[in-house]
This record gives sequence, structure tokens and C-alpha cells, in this order.
Amino acid sequence: MSGFLGIPFLALFNSYRPSEFLHPGSSKANFGAITSGYEDDKEDTRLLFYGFRYIIENYVAVKWTLEDVEMAENFIQNNNTGFSFPKKLFIKFIEENDGYFPVKIEALPEGTSCHAKTPVFQITAEGEYAPLATFLEILISMTWYSTTVATLSRRARDIIEAAYEDTVDEDDHWSLEIRLRDFGFRGCTCLEQSIIGGSAHLLNFIGTSTMSAAYYVQFKLNNGNPVASAIPSTEHSIMTSHKSEQDALLKMIDRFGTGIYSCLMDTFDYVNALENILPSIASQKLEKGGFMILRPDSGDPVEVIMMALRAAEKVFGIDVNKKGYKIIRGCSVIQGDGVNIRNLKAIIKAAKEAGYSIQNISFGMGSGLLQKINSDTMSFATKLNHTTYYERKQDGTKNKKMKLENVELIGELVVKKNEQGVPIVYPKESCSENDPDNLLRVVYDHGKVFEWEDFDTIRKRVAKEWPALPKTFDNISPELKEKIDQTFGNLKSN
Repeated sequence: MSGFLGIPFLALFNSYRPSEFLHPGSSKANFGAITSGYEDDKEDTRLLFYGFRYIIENYVAVKWTLEDVEMAENFIQNNNTGFSFPKKLFIKFIEENDGYFPVKIEALPEGTSCHAKTPVFQITAEGEYAPLATFLEILISMTWYSTTVATLSRRARDIIEAAYEDTVDEDDHWSLEIRLRDFGFRGCTCLEQSIIGGSAHLLNFIGTSTMSAAYYVQFKLNNGNPVASAIPSTEHSIMTSHKSEQDALLKMIDRFGTGIYSCLMDTFDYVNALENILPSIASQKLEKGGFMILRPDSGDPVEVIMMALRAAEKVFGIDVNKKGYKIIRGCSVIQGDGVNIRNLKAIIKAAKEAGYSIQNISFGMGSGLLQKINSDTMSFATKLNHTTYYERKQDGTKNKKMKLENVELIGELVVKKNEQGVPIVYPKESCSENDPDNLLRVVYDHGKVFEWEDFDTIRKRVAKEWPALPKTFDNISPELKEKIDQTFGNLKSN
């Protein structure tokens, strides 16, 4: 079947959707998605838009068949929903549009940095197909997930990068790319989540343990060019399979000791492993000359990291960099248990206060990166912006009694950068038709999928745009404010 897991398209949305075509007819409908910002953070309203390509290629640009319609009709009838659905319209576009959904979709380029309330995509359906515009709302709105992961990962990078500026010599800033690793695969709800979320993280760092995402990005998005980095490491099952922790560590050193490798240190007794076992294998480690990473896996994140730093300093010694911070020789520490933005900051603060360069610490973020978020994290929503009825036009507003600053954006929209490079939202009528500066570009049009940029290009966009974007900005143009004000005033008087 055409749909995901063989489910026909007409079952891939909320139950009320099939009946909506019975409401007043229109000749054009336009939907758009905006976010209100990250967890009510008024000091930083930036977001990193990503993941639309996955949705278009896997859910939208799919050829539907008459069999799909028959399956859906049977399903709706047998489940006593009491709903009709626009069967004739589906059959019509299957026969006349080769089975491809009859809408136009515009979106910001993948990896665009913008502020809350910037429309990240628009869906437009016209003529007799206008009632079908809402059918894609849920599928396309799922870009909230990849966008939220990408934004969260970038915020973590900002924190680490600031610590790098304070404590790491410029010649060693290359190591920033591997400071935060994606540890989230095992906690994902499904394989698809690991691919979507894991690839969003790779916009900001190359470190990952989620190979599904690394493979997808390399071979599906980046012309076979690698984008990720991984290292050999142990886990509890490996440590306990040896006769002792010392034996397990020596085996790792023997096999991987000339390169970079990670060793779990708290399988039995973390204090004993640091104070006694680590010194006992130091000569073998030094003989190989590689780089050893110590990994605690339980306990207070700040405390266990500081314990490992002090133990490694005692065993392997330190150098002091140009900025006056300590760098452990041939060894560092990674915290991968329970990492979130809050304790990431706490670990960095404690390490700096103890005189350690943040170059000594890596982080692995698991469920905190890929799971402990939802569509409300950035208040992501897709709403009707504009409808052209056969007898009149109407721009969408959700609540006639809302304050002006809370009214959703209305009308068909355009996004253009100002002189500072900030994406600003304009009403479409205030810009020229097919304005080349409009960032909302057509990615899908009645079955035609437009060319996508490779992942390397997207990463370069992120690296350039995100740090240049002010943390907050009034991104609603005067023209759109005036339109909202006029519309709100007219609604208020009715």
C-alpha cells in the first residue's frame, strides 16, 4: 500500500478531518505553521528549522491509488464514524494528477535560523481541491520534532561554545564539534524517531552514537559524504563479561589504545576504579599513547565528573594552556547519564571553578535530547491563515477577544531578511509576485518535488546564520502589524 506501514492516506489524520469538506466551500485555502518560542524563554526566541525534507519525501510526495481510497472508505464505514469524506476529490486527483496530492507547499530552507512567529511553511490548495488543504496538517506539523531537537542541540552548543571561548586555546577549538554526542537511540519510541531526531542533532555536532541517523544523513542527504564520528567504548555488559574491571580496561587498551576510546568506570565501585584500578593500568595506557575517555554512568553528574577529572589529573598529569586552564594529558571525561541543559551548565561551572578547561569534558545527551520534548516545547502550531471563499476573502484569526500581541499571523505570508539578515514576516500583498528574496520557497507542487540542498550546505547555513541572529527581535513587519490591527479592529467591532 502507499501509506506508512500500509495505512491508506485517509487514515493518517484526526477522525474529524474527513467531514470538514462539508463546511462552507472555498476556492483557496492557506495554512501556515509558527512557533511561539522555546519553553517561554523571552531572552532567546531563536529556532532552528529542520526536517521538512523527511516529511515531504516520505509522507507527502507519495503516489496514492484507488485501492487506498477503497481501503479508507471501508475503514470509515466499518468504524461507524458517521463521517463522509470527499471521495470524489480523492478519485479525481488520483486520476487527473497521477495520484499526487494537489497542493503547493512552501517552506524555509532547511537549517534556517529565525525567531518565533516566523512561518516555517505554508500549504496552499486552490479551486475544487481547496477543502483538502487541512488533510496534510498533522503530517506536516510533525516537523515540530526535528525543529525542536535541532534547536535544543544548538542551545547546548551555545553553552559549550561559550565555555570554549573562556577555557580552550583557539588551536584546539576543532574539538568543539565532538563535545556533545547523541546517546538517545536506545530511548527512542521507534527507529524512525532515532533517524529524524538524530539527524537534527548532526546539524550542530558530529558526535553521535545513533548510527541510524548517521547512515541516513550520509547516504540519503549528503551524497555519501560522512557527517558523523563515533568511537569504540565499553558498557556494563562488556565490563562484567571480563574476570575483572582491570582486565576489561587492559583489553580495551590493547585493542584500541593507539586511538580514542571510552571506558565505563562505575560498574562495581566507582571510587575504587578511579583510585586504584586506573593507576594500575596507567603504564599500559601510556605505552600505547592513545587517548582514554573515562565515563561514569550514575550518581550526581557534577560530583562524578569532578571525581574523574581529579583522578585523571593525579594519574596522568596536566598541562596548563594559554588561558590558564588545566588540560589532562591523554585523557578526558564524558558524562552521558541524565544530561540536560541545566546540569550541562552546572558541570561546566564546577569544572571552570576548579581550573579545568572544558576541553577535558564531553557530554552525551540521550532522552534529554531526543525524547523529553513535545510539540508544546516551542508551542508549535499550524493554523489557517487565509481562505478565499467563492463570494469573499477572509484572513484567519483564532480569537476575537485576544490581545493584539497574541493574535496569530493572518493572510498569505512572505519571509524576507532585513539588512541585518533577520527573517521578517510580511503580508504577501505587500511584496512583488514571486519575490526572489522570499525565503518561503516552493518544495512541493502537485507531485513535483523541488531539488534539496545537501547536508553539508545546510550545516554551513546553520553555522553562519545562528550566531549572527540576535537572540530576540521584533520580526513582524509594520505592514503585517497594520493588517493585523485592522483585522482585529474590524472583528472587535462586529
